[in-house]
Formats: sequence, C-alpha cells, structure tokens
Amino acid sequence: MADLSTARRMMVDGQVRTSDVTDLRIIDAFQSVARERFVAPSKTALAYVDRDVPVADGAGPASMRRMLKPMVLAKLIQAAQIEESDRVLIVGGTTGYSAAIVARLAGSVLALEEDAPLADRAANILSALGCANVEAVYGPLTAGWAAGAPYDVILIDGAVEVLPDPIRGQLRDGGRLVCVRGHKPPAKAFLYRSIEGELSGRPIFDATAPLLPGFAEKPAFVF
Repeated sequence: MADLSTARRMMVDGQVRTSDVTDLRIIDAFQSVARERFVAPSKTALAYVDRDVPVADGAGPASMRRMLKPMVLAKLIQAAQIEESDRVLIVGGTTGYSAAIVARLAGSVLALEEDAPLADRAANILSALGCANVEAVYGPLTAGWAAGAPYDVILIDGAVEVLPDPIRGQLRDGGRLVCVRGHKPPAKAFLYRSIEGELSGRPIFDATAPLLPGFAEKPAFVF
C-alpha cells in the first residue's frame, strides 16, 4: 500500500536517521522490511508510529506483547555491530520483525519465542518474506537457546530487570549482548561483552521498553 510505504520512509527519516543511526545497512533494512506485517491485525495503521506496538489482538498473554520502538531497536542493533558472518540469537522474537531486520545484516539468526502462536506466526511471516537465514524457535525466553550456542550477538527484544545465567553463558568470548535494563524511566539500553566467561556492560542510551515475561527482578524480602 502506497500510504504504508510512505509511512515507512517517514519512520526511517524521522525516527531512525535522526537518532544517530548511521549504519547504511541498518537504514536500508528498516526501509525494506514491511513492519505492518508483524503488528496486531487491528493495529496496522499504527505500524510506523513512535511507540511499542502490540503484536496480537485478543485478551490472551500474546496481546500483552509489543514490538520495540523503531528508534530503540535500530540503536540496539547498531550498538551490537553485527557482521555478515555473525550468528545471532534474538530473545523475545514475537512475530519476527527484529529477526527480519537482523537477517539482512547477519549470517544466521535464531528468533526465540515462548508463546507458541507468536512463534508459529513468526515462522510463517519470515518464510513468506524469504528469510532463509532465520529460524524461529519455541521455548522459554529465560533459558535462551543452548542448542545453537555460542552466539556472536544476543539481542533481547524487550526490557529486562535481570539477565539469567543461561543466556549469559550462550555468548562466545568477545560476543555482544544488547538489551534495555529496566522498563520505567530512568531505564537505559546496555551493551555487554563476554570476556573470558564474564559479562562486562555499560549504558549506551536512555530507553524504555515493555518488560519481557520472566525477566522481572524478584521482590526483596523486607522485615
């Protein structure tokens, strides 16, 4: 649809380029991938707005899941410095939008989702788009996907308060992990590197994102 193509170009020009995203591969990927295919059917008109858009209609758990704002996703991907030979794990793949973007940059991509209908939908959309280097897999998000480890890059597609040990251990030495820590201001995006089995991280920009299921910090016991 012509109006959605125009909206996509405006998203790239107004949300991605203006947020210090300078990697032309990323800009081209955001311009090429039809974001409207991945949102909830009733939210197509909102596909390119500057917000976290629902990926499913209805009242089930999937209806609570969101796609990251284009700016946040683009900056996380740029910070990860994905190379053509990299193996990437996306934790919280929902319907596959971030996987479709990353597929244009990386050698191979695993998109992990714990909601079965969302994982099936991602597999169908990515197949229809011809993303031959992406595999959508189903399993608990906090466990990562050990069968494909180690990964050069792990992108957590949502906010976290904790980083589970299984995910930490699936980065290769020198690998990068990007995520949003915290889901309310002053939350920040973080870049982590694995150095001899230890994860070292630093904040890279202010960001908010929906909290992924299973990644909330356990309440501290107070006397």
